[in-house]
Amino acid sequence: MKPDNRAVAQLFDDLGSLLELQGESAFRVNAYHRAAETLRGLGRDLSEIAAAGELRTIPGVGEAIAAKIEEILATGQLPALEREKEKVPATLLDLLKIGGVGPKRAARFWKELGITDLPGLEAAAKEGRLRTMKGMGPGVEAAILSGMAALARRTDRIPIGQAWPLAQALLTRLRESKKVRAAEAAGSLRRRKETIGDLDFLVASSDPEAVMDYFTADPRVAEVIARGPTKISVELAGGVRAQIWVHPPERFGTALQYATGSKDHNVHLREIALKRGLSLSEHALTRTSGKEILCAREEEVYDRLGLPWIAPELREDHGEIEAAQAGRLPDLLELRQMRADLHTHSTWSDGHASIREMAEAARAQGLKVLAVTDHSQSLGVARGLTPQRLREQRKEIQRVQRALGDAILILQGAEVEIRADGQIDYEDEVLAQLDVVIASAHTSLRQPREKITARLVGAARHPGVHFIGHPSGRLIPEREPADIDMEALFAEAARHGVALEIDSHPSRLDLSDAHARRAAEVGCLLAINTDAHSPEEFALREYGVGVARRAWLTPAQVITAWPRARLVAWLQKRKKART
Repeated sequence: MKPDNRAVAQLFDDLGSLLELQGESAFRVNAYHRAAETLRGLGRDLSEIAAAGELRTIPGVGEAIAAKIEEILATGQLPALEREKEKVPATLLDLLKIGGVGPKRAARFWKELGITDLPGLEAAAKEGRLRTMKGMGPGVEAAILSGMAALARRTDRIPIGQAWPLAQALLTRLRESKKVRAAEAAGSLRRRKETIGDLDFLVASSDPEAVMDYFTADPRVAEVIARGPTKISVELAGGVRAQIWVHPPERFGTALQYATGSKDHNVHLREIALKRGLSLSEHALTRTSGKEILCAREEEVYDRLGLPWIAPELREDHGEIEAAQAGRLPDLLELRQMRADLHTHSTWSDGHASIREMAEAARAQGLKVLAVTDHSQSLGVARGLTPQRLREQRKEIQRVQRALGDAILILQGAEVEIRADGQIDYEDEVLAQLDVVIASAHTSLRQPREKITARLVGAARHPGVHFIGHPSGRLIPEREPADIDMEALFAEAARHGVALEIDSHPSRLDLSDAHARRAAEVGCLLAINTDAHSPEEFALREYGVGVARRAWLTPAQVITAWPRARLVAWLQKRKKART
């Protein structure tokens, strides 16, 4: 079985990290990490791309990396990685799973204290041996122990960015079968939760045996774990598990509603059913007489209970049933309503494509406004722009705008670092020249709660800032959120009219759905952006929209869903206010 995109990406990440542990050049190291990031975000299976001879069309994949991908697909191994494992203890890679421990710090632990694995690092931190190293102290030890505790709390749940494309590919195949009347994903995936356990699928068919035979013939199915008359559980290549339930078409509606969940939502619905003299199960609604009411469509289930259909993203028993009863369900944001992306990167900093390539891709996705927001100068690892380079970049943006015409508006922005001391990375006169200013924190995320909160609150008060980027700083599942007083941030953002970002990248999804809902409740505007570093990543806005829907957001609350004229007027109003 050929390794999937996720497995191939991990091999490149491991190779880059082992090279960095040995002090290899940043250019070589970053090439592998960027390749890994790109491979994780691909919408197509690498095997299909390789078979079509298109590996070299993937951004960031040149001849050398393409050859390595072909080796992995052919043998399941990356020989270059195996060679590096002979030079460096492979268990050092486990240290990199801890927030705040990068390759340079892990290399120091190894070379100065002989630490090569997690138990050794934990013992050294508890015994106070790390503080004997230059630049280390009790705070570093405490942060490492906290990071190890967080690592222990992680689960084997799959990030939605990996689960969603896999599920869509499997659904596409299922729907191609003549025996399948309908097929849908269910469970936490259909509710768009940020991480998923197993993949659950509901199929409407009168021939379950044929459907299960068809599904297990898929080359992505590695092993059948269990099989019954109407249900099959399998393990897919890469270790993800999936279940398929096959129901008669006339019972599909109740089955889909039940399998979507959540448990609490379903319990509440069953209580409503009982009050109406009915019982609700995955098979049917049943009267006290025993007569069944069959529902082929999910909408019929809700209608029989006196409710309008409730979108799957809302089904957490967080007030959605009461809102439905009162006729107050929100008009949720939809992907087709997204008109702008105000957080993207190009080759001017750490992006993988030119400004023109990014603009053409955004236009092809139906976007009307694109902001190119490369990193500011202090973020050296991302090749941040000096004021002089910003001026040069503006000229290129103007050239691309002339070439592409009015179909898409290209704005110059910057993702400006909120430095550890709370200062914004550019002077006010530089900020005043930009169309869009994102203030983000990428460093010193483990600062005490008061200090890091003050950094973000200060940025929200800054007259030169349009919105705060990926506010919590989390990376799923590698890094937990910074310890921020979100209520204080929301209050200041609402007071000063600064928007808060929902970063659509599935490794961030930051703000989370709970925080985004709370931010909207206190009057904050939200901006859904992709943080795209390559043309393919514009498609990631689907995940940000999923977060927004779980957060009960409407198009009016999301500035990147506003008509172009309204968005531009808002940006210009804030720009005039600071000049």
